[in-house]
Amino acid sequence: MLISDDYNTKTMNTYTKRYSYMIPAVFAGVLLLSGCNKFLDESNPSNYTIDRYFTRAEHAQASIDAIYGPLRDIPGGGFGGAAWTMTEFATGLASTDLGQAVNSYYVKDLKNTAENGYGTSYWRAYYAGIANANLSLEKIPGITMDETLKKRLMGEAYFLRAWYYFTLVRLFGHIPLLTKPILSTEDPEFKPKQANPEDVYKQVVEDLKTAEAAGLPWTSKEGRVSLGAVKSLLANVYLTMAGYPLQKGKEYYSLAAGKAEEVINSGQFKLFASYNDLHDPAKKNIDENIFMIQYKTGVIPGNWQDLIIPYNKGISAYSAETGGIYATPDFVKSFEPGDYRTAEKQFFFTEYTDEKDRKKNVALGGYFIYKLLDSVAQVSSANSDLNYGIIRYADVLLTYAEASNEGAGPSTKAYEAVNAIRTRAKLAPLAGLSQDAFREAIWRERWFELCYENKTWFDMVRTRKVFNVGTRKFDDFVGHKFSYGPVLTERELLFPIPSTDVLNNTNLQQNKGY
Repeated sequence: MLISDDYNTKTMNTYTKRYSYMIPAVFAGVLLLSGCNKFLDESNPSNYTIDRYFTRAEHAQASIDAIYGPLRDIPGGGFGGAAWTMTEFATGLASTDLGQAVNSYYVKDLKNTAENGYGTSYWRAYYAGIANANLSLEKIPGITMDETLKKRLMGEAYFLRAWYYFTLVRLFGHIPLLTKPILSTEDPEFKPKQANPEDVYKQVVEDLKTAEAAGLPWTSKEGRVSLGAVKSLLANVYLTMAGYPLQKGKEYYSLAAGKAEEVINSGQFKLFASYNDLHDPAKKNIDENIFMIQYKTGVIPGNWQDLIIPYNKGISAYSAETGGIYATPDFVKSFEPGDYRTAEKQFFFTEYTDEKDRKKNVALGGYFIYKLLDSVAQVSSANSDLNYGIIRYADVLLTYAEASNEGAGPSTKAYEAVNAIRTRAKLAPLAGLSQDAFREAIWRERWFELCYENKTWFDMVRTRKVFNVGTRKFDDFVGHKFSYGPVLTERELLFPIPSTDVLNNTNLQQNKGY
């Protein structure tokens, strides 16, 4: 559930206990649901079944809240690693000291397999989110309630389904496309076939256009889906469709630029003045933070903090210091000289205070990811109040700059967009570049500004280009050599579909090379 702090505090536990059993996950979850329907029908009639449940506005709200839940399955971390790191290790820009997190090494060393738990986490969680969305979208229209609220709630569901599908199609390629709930093993879609990726993208666009017309507010301080989030995601979808694998080209670059420009022209969002605001709990869901996964200290705290701190350096209030992910030194050194993002405790940190004596600094021996760090939790509470960012305004500015350049070359407004980010980084503004030079300059800004935010690998795949930290130029994806040795092949353009799902559904074909 991606909901307000007040709602989290008052109802999170109640909702989980009362309603979670009526939300089906995909495939495996449907077995539980179909198996319990008869039991529920024959027991206390106050118990809920799907048919009895969707009768009141409160039911519509609760079912929509449940669609947000699977977002939270990805950022979590610990000694076993975390699914969110999968696309970071796949860039060649991340290191780890967490020996038992074998999934990290499989991806990092380009030896990935279909048994990797990270990919399984994405597949299972996001299809569960899709199943929840499909159920809500089918049942809510039949509820007698305020029509304006109904339309808005369904707009949230359409956005979230689009997010889940947009992520899955980019990660796995040919995937099942399900738009109706599966409530029985007799359903012909119980073992679905894979769809053409273009059909998945069409569904994503259709869902986002429906959400765009749902009457959502431009912003949401509670962290719900907003019109700003819808238009920002649609801009990203169009940008991706313009590139690989669909290669729809100039028309879709124009569409991406147009949607990003709508967000810019709305005046509802702005860059933070300080990088510290990116990880300040007081700045949740405002200004630069367009859409985030919601957490609440003491209720559901942010659960990735122990993964991003160095291994056993004695600096943290957390009992576990895993060293699960940090930046490669070659990447940090590839930033432009004087880039403020590389200054100590901006995007990275190389030292921190000793947990037993906060007046003493400890050298960490690497570049750790400060932009995701909750300092209060690390120093005192070990209970993070940070949200996990999904869409921020810097990404929208860079999307606009890139997409508009592809259509008509560098423009004043495109320069303004990218230079706003460079100004915050205390770098000289870009000027007088050719279309090709401006394209690569924007790509570099994306590599630096959006690093370790689950953006870079997706940029690599849609452009088929990879930033070379040694030459500071862009190599072709296939054949690019990571600074520590492995070489990308065509196989790495997709992740493997989880082997258990291929085994259980004979209609699924594994991706090439796995």
